[in-house]
Amino acid sequence: MTTPLPSADGAVVVRAGAAETLGHRAFVTIGLLADGSDTEGALSVVRVTLAEGVDGAKPHHHAQSAELFYMLSGRAEVLVGDRVLDAGEGDLVVVPRHLPHAFGALPGHPADLLIVLAPGIDRFDYFRTLEQVALGKVPDKELTAAQERFDTWFRQSPVWDHARARESETRNDAR
Repeated sequence: MTTPLPSADGAVVVRAGAAETLGHRAFVTIGLLADGSDTEGALSVVRVTLAEGVDGAKPHHHAQSAELFYMLSGRAEVLVGDRVLDAGEGDLVVVPRHLPHAFGALPGHPADLLIVLAPGIDRFDYFRTLEQVALGKVPDKELTAAQERFDTWFRQSPVWDHARARESETRNDAR
């Protein structure tokens, strides 16, 4: 569990060793840095690290929050509405409320992203549930049932599906 350091002035400090980490370390890791309740609802922050070509988030939107993606390193594809962008180290993408978005590492490239949602709500349990779904311990419908709670509304995106299928073919051709 992430443990922010106590602060009388309201500042939030999370030391690297204090951040809860989820995921399969070889493919995906999610560092839970600050949840909405830690920041008085100002924002939520996670760090997502993806192995080469691995998908991050499926297409979805948020009704209450904008989402910021900052590329710490590597390269990723980011769905923004009906466009798929190639983002590299140092790039910033901000997705406003209601706009569909998704992300995944490009083939041949890992991706390390800092993700900020503002305003923040408590989403750490979303990521914990996501991990349980990935491990096959709970069914996908657990996430679908919690869309309102976590303000994560899943969407269909033919543009994203086409881009990721193309990337999958590229990975297979390289083998």
